[in-house]
Amino acid sequence: MTRVAFIGLGNMGAPMALNLIKGGFSLKVFDLVAESVAQLVAGGASAAKSASDAVIDADVVITMLPASKHVEGVYLGAEGLLTKIPSKALIIDCSTIAADSARKVARAASERGLAMIDAPVSGGTGGAIAGTLTFIVGGEATDLARARPLLEKMGKNIFHAGAAGAGQVAKIANNMLLGIAMAGTAEALALGVANGLDPKVLSEIIAKSSGRNWAIELYNPWPGVMENVPSSKGYAGGFGVDLMLKDLGLAAEAAVSTQSVIALGELARNLFAMHSAQGSGKLDFSSIVNLIKRD
Repeated sequence: MTRVAFIGLGNMGAPMALNLIKGGFSLKVFDLVAESVAQLVAGGASAAKSASDAVIDADVVITMLPASKHVEGVYLGAEGLLTKIPSKALIIDCSTIAADSARKVARAASERGLAMIDAPVSGGTGGAIAGTLTFIVGGEATDLARARPLLEKMGKNIFHAGAAGAGQVAKIANNMLLGIAMAGTAEALALGVANGLDPKVLSEIIAKSSGRNWAIELYNPWPGVMENVPSSKGYAGGFGVDLMLKDLGLAAEAAVSTQSVIALGELARNLFAMHSAQGSGKLDFSSIVNLIKRD
């Protein structure tokens, strides 16, 4: 049985790990939050005392961490996992981080003879729970082939974007567009409601018209329009404002490094920064509608 070390059991990591257990993989898990580890142990995983302990004898190491500094810290910093992971193991980093950070860690792994891919995901917590995530992979095709049996237990779509770091570039571009689309959807709904329209009726119209998009159809930001989405649960759970703000910041960094124009991306970043500054950083990013709509 393939032995998997899974490090990082947040809103995305925990359900992904549970799907691997359901898929028949043996997991040893670690997270700084003890309750998250306990949840996975109840699901059939074994608990590690530390990240270093998790990777002992692992065939595959998967990390799902918040930001570049955490990924670099785990692999290259004091934890130094690259010096402790077995030489034949495959490393899969599912975090969304800067492409330069992904390339930096991948180079260091390669220098130690370790195979590594960056495989950030799209699909949100709902996709993580359902096992329908999209994996956007950067790295060698042979390493992706090794990873595929695991990725298929957690996701529905797997794309090979290119060499190391390419998965992060594609993910950042996608999330920048997602942030723009959500802000635009919130503006459109707020405009309609301010002028007397029913938000549910307007959403149905847009969903069948040229303005249709993922936010309006599957993740509507207006409260009460759609069941089982964060907007109908007080914007709890889901993909946090601060996480979207982080991704928009990564897009800005990538744009600066290549002198790319991302005018709408920068506008979206400013909107989410304002929203976060008002104390909404932990709410789902669809709560951006609260910054825009009239009370």
